[in-house]
Amino acid sequence: MNAGVPQDRPERAYDVVLFGATGFVGALTAEYLAAHAPAGCRWALAGRDLAKLERLRERLAAIDPACAALPLLRADAQDAAAVRELAASTRVLATTVGPYVWYGAALVAACAEAGTDYVDLTGEPEFVDRMYVEHDARARESGARLVHACGFDSIPADLGAYFTVGQLPEGVPLAVDGFMRSNAFFSGGTLASALTALGRGPQTLAAARARRLHEPRLLG
Repeated sequence: MNAGVPQDRPERAYDVVLFGATGFVGALTAEYLAAHAPAGCRWALAGRDLAKLERLRERLAAIDPACAALPLLRADAQDAAAVRELAASTRVLATTVGPYVWYGAALVAACAEAGTDYVDLTGEPEFVDRMYVEHDARARESGARLVHACGFDSIPADLGAYFTVGQLPEGVPLAVDGFMRSNAFFSGGTLASALTALGRGPQTLAAARARRLHEPRLLG
């Protein structure tokens, strides 16, 4: 959502806030940031349990001693005021808190309102479509870029399709079928999201129909 150029924004306390940092994927993301965040990047860990955040920070300090000073931000996904404060504190908010259909909407709304760039790893079509319908217009006004589906089930497939199309001739109709194989296991969060999506067929269909009504039509 919102491929436009962001508007000028006031200075924020952080460049990146990682919400849900103590979960399975959140901790992996935090470890990656500890090892690879650019020098001078101001990032923080966020979640609802400060004790768990403190333990994670101790582990990250073993990767980079500077992580011992990482700010810890307490916020609950269902606390609208805390979520708004979180979104207003940073330029980019990355969240791993799912199932997103239950716990993600307030955060998207807060980022769209605050002009904060947002990324998640959802694989829930209903959530993606609903967030487009409800928040794309405001995100365009505020300059927020809302980017969904940055997880394992999406990125390899997207990059694979992009690479494949780049090797094929231009100007001809193309269809690309993708296949993915892995020996990995589902995380608890992924399983919860999958079960939630499977149990919400009518809602998923309704969200897809609503999005089609809101999306601009391409003239060709």
